Amino acid sequence: MRKNETKYFILIFVAICFLATGGIFVKFSELPPINTGFYRVLFSIPMLFPFIKKGDLNLTKKQVITIVLAGAFLAGDLALWNISFSYTSVANANLLANLTPFTVIPCSYFLFKEKMTKRFLLGGFITLLGVVILMSNKVTLSQERMMGDIMCLTTSVFYAMFMLTVYKLRDYVKSNVIMFISAFGSLIVLGIVIAFTEGFYFPTSFRAVWPLIALALVSQILGQGLLAHCLGKVNASLSSLLTLAQPVVAAVYAWIIFREELSSQAIVAIVITLIGVYLAKTQSKSEDKKAEINYVEALNED
Repeated sequence: MRKNETKYFILIFVAICFLATGGIFVKFSELPPINTGFYRVLFSIPMLFPFIKKGDLNLTKKQVITIVLAGAFLAGDLALWNISFSYTSVANANLLANLTPFTVIPCSYFLFKEKMTKRFLLGGFITLLGVVILMSNKVTLSQERMMGDIMCLTTSVFYAMFMLTVYKLRDYVKSNVIMFISAFGSLIVLGIVIAFTEGFYFPTSFRAVWPLIALALVSQILGQGLLAHCLGKVNASLSSLLTLAQPVVAAVYAWIIFREELSSQAIVAIVITLIGVYLAKTQSKSEDKKAEINYVEALNED
């Protein structure tokens, strides 16, 4: 993996660490879950505005529509994931909602012609195995929870579509512009969902506001925004595989912040997950080496 790609790989992992804080701040929020998601997006807009230059908004109508569509996909992810908590367990939601690679990897292969090496597929399988082992004692599949589990799986599809759309947009649009304009698409969808479900709530105290501000800054801008910045710099398949490690980061946070037990099984699962990510990451290194050899051989032939 080239130095530049390694940098973006590390940044994606940092973004996932920020994204994994979302569940913590949602837990502290006094507002209903979809309202919480709505304010997460709403409060991010004035934070992003100072970083938007006048020339950044010189986009075609098609580009603007595509960015708004990306926001709609993210809203679908937030809304369904939050609603799913009423029908399934938190563990099920954390596992099933992060199965984005099952959508992103096939789409990347057919749409973007991204190559899937044996090492990458092996790394992906090991990563998934580690996450399943981590969540195995908490996840329960039953008919009563089927509705919530289906919502979580659909959530992973919406998030995958967001990632794929942003991945394509990053060829010609800055990540801060994508996050700024897409926020309006998210607000429209979330506003409609709230109108038909929870009804609108307004935070009236600092205790109610601070988790929303934290979500906007840490999860939406630093997490989602940083991930959007890296998409296009690292291939979509590897990016989605890294997001699968989010439950691992969340488990570490729960151990540190909420003093939840981190069993020997969880530690082994975390190690397995990291090994899987490492194997998948090294596919790029081997591909770069092959490309370098081919380039040298071509020069010698000339």
